[in-house]
Amino acid sequence: MAGKLVAAAALLLLPGAAQAQQNAIGIAPVTLTEPSYVFDTAEQHGIRVTPLVRELRRPFAIAFLPDGDLLVAERGWDLRIVRGATTADARLDPQPVAGMPRPAEPMFSVGLQDIALHPGFAANRWLYWTYNEPAARPEGDPGPPQQRSARLTLMRGKLADGRVSQVETLFQGGVSSALGSRIAFGTDGTLYLTAGGAYGEVAQDLATIYGKVLRLNADGSIPPDNPFVGRADAHPAIYSYGHRDHHGLMVTDAGAVLNAEHGMNGGDEVNLIRPGANYGWPAFTYSRQYDGAQGSEQPASPGIERPLILWSPSIAPSGLMIYRGDRFPAWKGNLFVGSARRGEVPFTGGLERVVLGAGLGDVRRETLLGELHQRVRDFAEGPDGLIYVLTDGNENAVLRIEPTAL
Repeated sequence: MAGKLVAAAALLLLPGAAQAQQNAIGIAPVTLTEPSYVFDTAEQHGIRVTPLVRELRRPFAIAFLPDGDLLVAERGWDLRIVRGATTADARLDPQPVAGMPRPAEPMFSVGLQDIALHPGFAANRWLYWTYNEPAARPEGDPGPPQQRSARLTLMRGKLADGRVSQVETLFQGGVSSALGSRIAFGTDGTLYLTAGGAYGEVAQDLATIYGKVLRLNADGSIPPDNPFVGRADAHPAIYSYGHRDHHGLMVTDAGAVLNAEHGMNGGDEVNLIRPGANYGWPAFTYSRQYDGAQGSEQPASPGIERPLILWSPSIAPSGLMIYRGDRFPAWKGNLFVGSARRGEVPFTGGLERVVLGAGLGDVRRETLLGELHQRVRDFAEGPDGLIYVLTDGNENAVLRIEPTAL
């Protein structure tokens, strides 16, 4: 024992030893080699997790078609289809969906982002997506040098027979750092859209769409009852502001709008989005700088909306859903949030389950799929009532979760 302590002390005295140890932070990723995996859970108990496909590139979003096929958006690349996703014979169509736009040079965060079906898709076939159109970085842009600048663009097209046609650009913002975005349709037929604002003071600038939740009509026009319509100093599409980078967005059956938002190091949030409200970034945050320093002098202030749910350390949230089905009765009405990693440690992601109480506050929490060490990007309730999970990182897989006996 004494020898081990001496060796450890000597190691700490070596130049670069601490740095070498720090560089080794992380958990070895799990390769999904088994046909399925069975886990116990806190309330539903037995679940079976089955990998369906693994051959994806930087997957970011999924959406079910009425026939049970599953659309998968590969971030910056293509739109793919998992045929028969709800069956035992699920397979990835080798051909991407034709007619989708694609950057000449696919790179980080440009190109295709999120996807959503119009509520009347079965009749009108409208597919919506966000697209980061590459652009030159504006002078004085505070974004990191490796981050490409782009214009956040909302587009739609008619999807039929594996092809998109009648492609339209409905809305486009100015040039900013290219970040992820999400789309969700409201109960009134309007469309909500997240636009990241991680850098500088952009999230507080009402003249730009970035760092905001936006609200549009389905044709891209501005609803006349948006909170900043008629103000000369504000973009009329803005619904709420003071957001960082938000990769989760949903509308509840009652019409409440929720987002899932990244802090820096900790301070990740789920927020109830109110029209015209300020969510504080960057002046008010519960997160810390990446060196551990406080992210702001105070986390909250009068006039600043507080989060419904808060995570510290960070979970790197992505995706948002309230389960409505009957296959997991113990989870009905629970909120699900994806996690890419916990506490800044790679390959520690999973699926966060939150039991909601009065006012959408959290009562209990559970991390699912942590044993698989995957980065969860998105998920959806299938037409069969099961839960389908999209991961990126080492596996880039679609997983199916179903109840089972232990």
